[in-house]
Amino acid sequence: MEGHKKKELVIGVVMLGAGLSYLFMTMNLPRKGFIDAAFVPYVLAFILCLLGILQLIASRKPATSQAESEDDNTPIDYATVLKTLGLIVLYAALLKAVGFLLMTTVYLYLQFMVLTPVSQRVKHVSYLIIAAVASVSIYFIFRHGFDLMLPAGFLDL
Repeated sequence: MEGHKKKELVIGVVMLGAGLSYLFMTMNLPRKGFIDAAFVPYVLAFILCLLGILQLIASRKPATSQAESEDDNTPIDYATVLKTLGLIVLYAALLKAVGFLLMTTVYLYLQFMVLTPVSQRVKHVSYLIIAAVASVSIYFIFRHGFDLMLPAGFLDL
């Protein structure tokens, strides 16, 4: 087995193992109904298991020479990765104090800017509208659909 395919296989096994362990930990959460605090962890565990299985299947397929040459020519952008990790840490640190709506809107807006290629113009208005609509939608789905409280912060909604 060549090195590239071996890595794919290892990644698939690790993802499937992580998904299964997450699923077993989720099973220990108390259940109160179909949609409760354990619903999203169950969904995430099943998605992670599915991705692990798909990765294992993909590792069995023969590699194409074009895909390998494209991977070798693409440089890794460590600055984008570090900016994303910094935004995630900042989001988690300020979420309770600032509140879900504002913090998620700011996080998404900044993340859109980080992920915009350097060769493209940053579309500030579009990014802000998408971030605000996504944050409000998620808030109302969790608050009124799932009846779960999200951090209100200083807005106290």
